[in-house]
Amino acid sequence: MTNHDQAAPVRPLTRAWVSRHLEPGERIVGSEALHGGITAEVRRLTIGGRGGGTRDLVLRTFVRAEHAEDWLTRESGALTLLAGTGVPAPGLVAVDPTAEQCEYPSLLMTHLAGRTVLDDEGLEARVPRLARQLVAIHALRPAERPREYVAWTTADTVVTPQGADAAAWAGAIEVIRRPVPRHEGRLLHRDFQPGNVLFDAAAPGPAGPRITGVVDWAQTSWGPVDLDVAHCCTNLALLHGPAWGLRFAEAYEQAGGVPAATASERLYWRVRSALAFSQEVRLVAQPWRQAGRTELTTRAVAQRLDAYVSTLMDTLL
Repeated sequence: MTNHDQAAPVRPLTRAWVSRHLEPGERIVGSEALHGGITAEVRRLTIGGRGGGTRDLVLRTFVRAEHAEDWLTRESGALTLLAGTGVPAPGLVAVDPTAEQCEYPSLLMTHLAGRTVLDDEGLEARVPRLARQLVAIHALRPAERPREYVAWTTADTVVTPQGADAAAWAGAIEVIRRPVPRHEGRLLHRDFQPGNVLFDAAAPGPAGPRITGVVDWAQTSWGPVDLDVAHCCTNLALLHGPAWGLRFAEAYEQAGGVPAATASERLYWRVRSALAFSQEVRLVAQPWRQAGRTELTTRAVAQRLDAYVSTLMDTLL
């Protein structure tokens, strides 16, 4: 077995904290950095036992995030809520949201099989599976609601990309100046998108690879399902082209999801999500390039965002 400690060392206090939450006779024998996260360091820990067998855990460490306590508290609460629901989420092992015992706020959870798939190939089969999974999440009725969602942008903080369709963006900004549409609250993942969904790509079924996990529940919220739908639509539009953003919204309804009733309400949520990305195009593009989508430069993603905003305004206005 390869020991990955040199490549991704676990800090001493955190290592001791993890060790206290292992089974008797177990110890950390390997550590490997996992790529793709924006706000946290993520490591897969290989845990060795007395009999020579191993198992994996995942350690999330927030080194620079000022909202770490809130995010880890929400994520640990979500993982507790999701246990036994059928939604394939990690199991909570331990959490230290205020870094009382670790160098930095940390969360330890079970490791799920599978991997993220960001390629264009096979997308036609994956989109319906993503939609069905999101419908299943929205169908949950937790005994205790998470906190209300927070909007990620305002009309005054939108950053119009250089060379963008000025008229389309001006119109989109005016859309989100409108009053928030009335809505019924549901449990939201709040960052449901291909980078947070694991697929068993090695053993695809008749309808394509099955989903083995949904991860990163740090933004779990309560609000309109359209927020989750719109967020995934935007991610798909930036990864694969604007048409896939529209396709996911259709797939969500085909899977039994119930978005906002009117086109103007749907436009509001989808435009709000798209415009939120204008402030963080570089941050979004970087992990996609690290995952192998090297063509998705900051400029290329900004151009796709512009095309998607224009498509929304042409299609739903």
